[in-house]
Formats: sequence, structure tokens, C-alpha cells
Amino acid sequence: MLNILAIALGGALGAVSRYGLGLFVSNRWNQSFPLGTFIINISGAFLLGFLNVLFIERLTVSPAMRLGIGIGFIGAYTTFSTFSFEVITLLENGSFFTAALYTVLSIAVGFVGTALGVGLARLI
Repeated sequence: MLNILAIALGGALGAVSRYGLGLFVSNRWNQSFPLGTFIINISGAFLLGFLNVLFIERLTVSPAMRLGIGIGFIGAYTTFSTFSFEVITLLENGSFFTAALYTVLSIAVGFVGTALGVGLARLI
């Protein structure tokens, strides 16, 4: 039961964080490239890489805490499903270059974010 509560609490915090950051970026970026989702996906990839290594290799963290942060918070915070829908929408609107750029950047920079998170956690 503790694991479920940790995931639920983390999920609520992750969803609210996603909404807040997305709103913050969209109020400052009025372009066709979905920068808010991009930033959320990259920072989520970084956080997942960083925290998984930190919690598994460096710190002793309870399973409930790992689940609450990894599955709950980061699972609700990252937006791959939104990313996928936005790519399809861009394609349907004829924005082929923007869709391709968004896809390639999200994947490539996502891997870089994860690698940086893993590397930083291992330096600590």
C-alpha cells in the first residue's frame, strides 16, 4: 500500500510540475515548435537517468521512494504521449520539417540528457 501511495503522490506532483512548466514556456514561446514538451521530455530524461543511478549506486533509498519518484513523479512529468500526438499533428498540418526536427532533436537530446544525468550521478 505504501508503494501505491508513493506513486500516487509522486504522480500528482509530476503532473502539476509538467503543467506549470508547460504553461510557463508556452507563455513565453509562441512558435510552432512545441518547446514546452521538448523541455519537459529532455529534463525528464535527465532526471530519470540521474536519479536512477543516484538511488541505485550512490544512496540507500527505500523502494517506495524510488517508485514514487521514478514511476510517479517522472512518469507523470514526462510527456512522450503528448510528444507523439504533437508530431502527428505537425505532420497532418503539413509541417514536415518541423515534425522531423522535433522528432530527431527530442530523441538525440533526450539521450544526451539521460547520459548527462547518469554521468553526473556517478560523479557524486
